[in-house]
Amino acid sequence: MSQAISNIFEFLADDISNELFENIVTGQNIKIERIISKGHSSPTSGWYDQSENEWVIVLKGQAKIEFENQAPVHLLAGSYLNIPAHTKHKVAWTDPDIETIWLAVHYK
Repeated sequence: MSQAISNIFEFLADDISNELFENIVTGQNIKIERIISKGHSSPTSGWYDQSENEWVIVLKGQAKIEFENQAPVHLLAGSYLNIPAHTKHKVAWTDPDIETIWLAVHYK
């Protein structure tokens, strides 16, 4: 069995008018995905309220995440954050001038 080698910064789409989500690894208790944003944010109403934990790192760009009952955080390239299950949050802002590349690990 041959191992596929990829690069997290390759194959960036020319048009990212919609935020891009790409599953890298999926398993019974884990999902790892690449997210590419450019000026995207969550809808103004409502919150993400996920049943699994989510660990995210910004590899390129920057973003701001708001929480229902906590202070917002500003993530720069290299910043990472663990969001426990059912912690209500949303992406308030991503850099509109360059791609923000996230690596998100969803786990039980």
